[in-house]
Amino acid sequence: MASSEQPDLILMDLTLPDIDGEEATRRIKADPATKRIPVIALTANAMAGDKERALAAGCDDFDTKPVDMPRLLDKIAALKPH
Repeated sequence: MASSEQPDLILMDLTLPDIDGEEATRRIKADPATKRIPVIALTANAMAGDKERALAAGCDDFDTKPVDMPRLLDKIAALKPH
């Protein structure tokens, strides 16, 4: 979907039904057509090491649920292409 839609930014849930968000991000970042799309990882299960794993998978930033909208909007503004 990222390849066909070419969004400006992706909010990636780390808990997905078929593959996890880390693997989905690895695939997005490995594809030349989508590697430049910023990805912000979102998770409700913030455990020690989650942020580091998400960033290692290629996520550009990390945030937790419940979402703090002003904080998330600041992260989006910082990453969104101009």
